[in-house]
Amino acid sequence: MKFTRELPNAVTIRKIAIGEIQIGADTYRKAVALTADEVLGDWHAKPIADLTIDDLDQVLATGPELIVLGTGNNNIFPPREIMFALAKKGIGFEVMDTGAAARTFNVLANEGRKFAAILYV
Repeated sequence: MKFTRELPNAVTIRKIAIGEIQIGADTYRKAVALTADEVLGDWHAKPIADLTIDDLDQVLATGPELIVLGTGNNNIFPPREIMFALAKKGIGFEVMDTGAAARTFNVLANEGRKFAAILYV
Protein backbone atom coordinates (compact mmCIF):
# COMPACT_ATOMS: atom_id res chain seq x y z
CA MET A 1 0.00 0.00 0.00
CA LYS A 2 1.41 3.38 -0.99
CA PHE A 3 0.80 6.42 1.18
CA THR A 4 1.08 9.97 -0.06
CA ARG A 5 1.06 13.16 1.91
CA GLU A 6 -1.75 15.59 1.15
CA LEU A 7 -0.37 19.01 0.35
CA PRO A 8 -1.39 21.43 3.12
CA ASN A 9 -2.40 24.26 0.78
CA ALA A 10 -4.20 22.06 -1.75
CA VAL A 11 -7.95 22.27 -2.13
CA THR A 12 -9.41 18.81 -1.54
CA ILE A 13 -12.75 17.42 -2.66
CA ARG A 14 -14.11 15.49 0.31
CA LYS A 15 -17.42 14.16 -0.98
CA ILE A 16 -19.63 13.97 -4.06
CA ALA A 17 -23.32 13.28 -3.52
CA ILE A 18 -26.45 13.80 -5.58
CA GLY A 19 -26.82 17.56 -5.94
CA GLU A 20 -23.76 18.57 -3.91
CA ILE A 21 -19.99 18.67 -3.75
CA GLN A 22 -18.05 19.05 -0.50
CA ILE A 23 -14.76 20.88 -0.96
CA GLY A 24 -12.85 21.16 2.28
CA ALA A 25 -15.44 22.17 4.88
CA ASP A 26 -17.75 23.91 2.36
CA THR A 27 -20.64 22.32 0.49
CA TYR A 28 -21.62 23.51 -2.99
CA ARG A 29 -25.01 22.76 -4.50
CA LYS A 30 -24.27 24.36 -7.86
CA ALA A 31 -21.55 23.77 -10.38
CA VAL A 32 -18.19 25.09 -9.21
CA ALA A 33 -14.84 26.03 -10.76
CA LEU A 34 -11.61 25.44 -8.86
CA THR A 35 -7.88 24.91 -8.98
CA ALA A 36 -5.62 23.04 -6.59
CA ASP A 37 -5.03 26.34 -4.77
CA GLU A 38 -8.46 27.95 -4.67
CA VAL A 39 -12.17 27.61 -5.28
CA LEU A 40 -12.92 30.09 -8.04
CA GLY A 41 -16.60 30.14 -7.13
CA ASP A 42 -19.96 29.07 -8.43
CA TRP A 43 -19.99 28.21 -12.11
CA HIS A 44 -22.79 29.64 -14.23
CA ALA A 45 -25.61 27.20 -14.83
CA LYS A 46 -25.21 27.18 -18.60
CA PRO A 47 -25.87 23.75 -20.11
CA ILE A 48 -22.67 21.96 -21.14
CA ALA A 49 -23.88 21.66 -24.73
CA ASP A 50 -24.11 25.48 -24.92
CA LEU A 51 -20.64 26.30 -23.56
CA THR A 52 -18.25 28.42 -25.60
CA ILE A 53 -14.54 29.09 -25.15
CA ASP A 54 -15.45 32.53 -23.76
CA ASP A 55 -17.26 30.83 -20.87
CA LEU A 56 -13.90 29.44 -19.75
CA ASP A 57 -12.24 32.87 -19.30
CA GLN A 58 -12.21 32.67 -15.47
CA VAL A 59 -10.61 29.23 -15.57
CA LEU A 60 -8.16 30.13 -18.36
CA ALA A 61 -6.99 33.16 -16.35
CA THR A 62 -5.41 30.73 -13.86
CA GLY A 63 -3.00 29.50 -16.56
CA PRO A 64 -3.82 25.78 -16.47
CA GLU A 65 -1.97 23.12 -18.43
CA LEU A 66 -5.09 20.95 -18.18
CA ILE A 67 -8.82 21.52 -17.59
CA VAL A 68 -10.97 18.74 -16.15
CA LEU A 69 -14.72 19.02 -16.83
CA GLY A 70 -17.00 16.99 -14.56
CA THR A 71 -20.38 16.71 -16.25
CA GLY A 72 -22.63 15.40 -13.47
CA ASN A 73 -23.76 11.77 -13.35
CA ASN A 74 -23.26 11.18 -17.09
CA ASN A 75 -20.63 12.04 -19.67
CA ILE A 76 -21.86 15.00 -21.68
CA PHE A 77 -19.44 16.38 -24.21
CA PRO A 78 -19.25 20.14 -24.80
CA PRO A 79 -19.10 21.54 -28.33
CA ARG A 80 -15.98 20.34 -30.10
CA GLU A 81 -15.01 23.95 -30.84
CA ILE A 82 -13.98 24.22 -27.17
CA MET A 83 -11.70 21.21 -27.50
CA PHE A 84 -10.15 22.65 -30.68
CA ALA A 85 -9.64 26.11 -29.11
CA LEU A 86 -7.96 24.61 -26.04
CA ALA A 87 -5.77 22.38 -28.18
CA LYS A 88 -4.60 25.46 -30.13
CA LYS A 89 -3.59 27.01 -26.79
CA GLY A 90 -1.74 23.84 -25.77
CA ILE A 91 -4.15 23.13 -22.91
CA GLY A 92 -5.28 19.58 -22.24
CA PHE A 93 -9.00 18.96 -21.78
CA GLU A 94 -10.59 15.94 -20.14
CA VAL A 95 -14.33 15.30 -19.90
CA MET A 96 -15.74 12.76 -17.43
CA ASP A 97 -18.55 12.29 -14.94
CA THR A 98 -18.18 14.41 -11.81
CA GLY A 99 -17.28 11.50 -9.52
CA ALA A 100 -14.35 10.55 -11.75
CA ALA A 101 -13.42 14.23 -12.15
CA ALA A 102 -13.33 14.68 -8.36
CA ARG A 103 -11.01 11.70 -7.94
CA THR A 104 -8.82 12.98 -10.78
CA PHE A 105 -8.82 16.45 -9.21
CA ASN A 106 -7.51 15.14 -5.89
CA VAL A 107 -4.76 13.10 -7.56
CA LEU A 108 -3.63 16.02 -9.73
CA ALA A 109 -3.73 18.43 -6.77
CA ASN A 110 -1.54 16.13 -4.69
CA GLU A 111 0.91 15.85 -7.58
CA GLY A 112 1.22 19.65 -7.63
CA ARG A 113 -0.02 19.91 -11.23
CA LYS A 114 -1.09 23.24 -12.78
CA PHE A 115 -4.72 22.57 -13.72
CA ALA A 116 -8.29 23.70 -13.20
CA ALA A 117 -11.59 21.89 -12.90
CA ILE A 118 -15.21 22.72 -13.59
CA LEU A 119 -17.57 20.38 -11.76
CA TYR A 120 -21.29 20.19 -12.46
CA VAL A 121 -23.46 18.64 -9.73
